[in-house]
Amino acid sequence: MTDLTTRYLGLSLRSPIVASSSPVTGDPDGWRALDDAGVGAVVLPSLFEEQIEQEAVEVDRMLATGAEAFGEAAGYFPELDSYNTGPDHYLARVAEAKAILSVPVIASLNATSSGGWVRYGRLLAEAGADAVELNVNLVATDPALTGTEVEAALVTMVTDVLDAVDVPVAVKLGPFWSSLGHLAARLDEAGVAGLVLFNRPFAPDIDLGALSVVPHLTLSEPDDLFLSLRWIGLLEGITADLAASSGIHDAPAVAKALLAGADVAMMASALLRHGPGHVATVLADLRTWMAEREYTSVDQLRGSVSARGVADPAAYVRANYLDTLTSYSSTFPT
Repeated sequence: MTDLTTRYLGLSLRSPIVASSSPVTGDPDGWRALDDAGVGAVVLPSLFEEQIEQEAVEVDRMLATGAEAFGEAAGYFPELDSYNTGPDHYLARVAEAKAILSVPVIASLNATSSGGWVRYGRLLAEAGADAVELNVNLVATDPALTGTEVEAALVTMVTDVLDAVDVPVAVKLGPFWSSLGHLAARLDEAGVAGLVLFNRPFAPDIDLGALSVVPHLTLSEPDDLFLSLRWIGLLEGITADLAASSGIHDAPAVAKALLAGADVAMMASALLRHGPGHVATVLADLRTWMAEREYTSVDQLRGSVSARGVADPAAYVRANYLDTLTSYSSTFPT
């Protein structure tokens, strides 16, 4: 019998597929379907600090409207704590997910301030989340900041969160860092339990009719996996667990992520396209693939095709680059 169990963030998982943060992971029906399909863990949709702050601003504005009309005007409004101006709804959702799911629940946080990362990270842990994922979507727009300063600020923020919570913490990174390997090593030394590679960047578009900047959202495609494979292969030797994210659509993609050294493969776009039951199909196909190649467990499979056996990791990347170019050029007719 093929053993699909694995460990991620110190948690025992029954399978290496983790449902990443998406609308599929945001409601009880989705949780039950994912649980039935055999998912290893569920990452809830991100709690965004901006949404919480906006709620508070709107309530303050409402309370102030007409407050000076006459002496008792403010008395028409209930006390501020009657309103959901904090993360209470999300925290209740964490508790609800814990009650429904038989697998670990990972809360996701996307904050903007140092205090927000720490405060809300602590609240998510206290709400019962098995782990907290820091969804770092940082774009350094200030040209006066150096790459070293930006990296140091991130490490400081993560360290502050680690000091404030008593559950495992993962950091979900984007690929655009000047020295990703160095940053990963610093986060590893700080004590993060896992790194998620990668956060998909959503760049804006321009509406030519309205002459305005508009959001542009596209689901991932299978080719998006390759960047994660490269870096997981290069980082496989660090202490922190590694999660492959973006481009995981089928069993071959999961197998590739594990072979590169990932502990889990995170799936979101494929679930949005095919539904939560797609997890069961992928797991069945993965078992078949492993059995045909006489792999008996995920542990045996993991890291078999990483850079850990290469003395010079740069050569690992360079060789792949040259092989890619030469193999493509050889397809042209002579």
